[in-house]
Amino acid sequence: MKRRSLVAATPGLALAQTPAPAKAEASYIELRYYRLRNAPQNQRQRVVDFLKNAYLPVAQRIGLGPVGVFSSLIAPDTPFILTARSYGSLYAMEQAWEKIGGDADYQKATQAFQGLPGLSYMRVETQLLRAFEGFPKVVAPPIDEKKPARVFELRTYEANNWGALRKKIGMFDTMGEIRIFKKTGLLPVFFGETVFGPNQPSLTYMLAYDDLAARERNWRTFVNDPEWLKLRATEGYSDAEIVSNISNVMFSPLPFSQIK
Repeated sequence: MKRRSLVAATPGLALAQTPAPAKAEASYIELRYYRLRNAPQNQRQRVVDFLKNAYLPVAQRIGLGPVGVFSSLIAPDTPFILTARSYGSLYAMEQAWEKIGGDADYQKATQAFQGLPGLSYMRVETQLLRAFEGFPKVVAPPIDEKKPARVFELRTYEANNWGALRKKIGMFDTMGEIRIFKKTGLLPVFFGETVFGPNQPSLTYMLAYDDLAARERNWRTFVNDPEWLKLRATEGYSDAEIVSNISNVMFSPLPFSQIK
């Protein structure tokens, strides 16, 4: 009698040996803070000029965008300039850095920027976020040149632990919180889990508003929405159970920002 093959004779083994479908690579969001000081060198103007005339053009040449460039509006540790951009993967981010660094015009502009007398900024801080699966990239709101520039809010939720962070991300990603945001007038720009940066475990997201008054109206609508009230009351998902701190910062976009 011939012995059957081990694979055929062992239920489920053939299935277990079948390669799992490849999971889409995560997108990443880079937030870069240029920390400034009110000084005779006019650090703010120097950084703004560099980003407008050197960084944004090279970003456009290599197809990187949209790029947001924001000035602190209501925030601690002001003044500073914030840039935000997304990459399709860590490899794409590395490739973008190489292309930017190798661009002749950018190299020339960087040398001129670094050669200015005094300090052009105090420090640069970078935060890297892994974009949520349900909102995988930075989305620039529609631009209406007839309306004043929007205001933007960056909100960070610190979690009690990594398990709690997964729950909070799930509320956004799979349980409908992002959809409720949109329904109640809160306009998302991006959502991401902190990979490198302070106050981990945490997530950070950005919202856009027509103005500060609209922000108050839209948040009032959101917190009173029946669907949100039901979701936040779900056992194991209340803020008291999974969120340890919420902080926020308000920004205004610079005129040349691709997100405004």
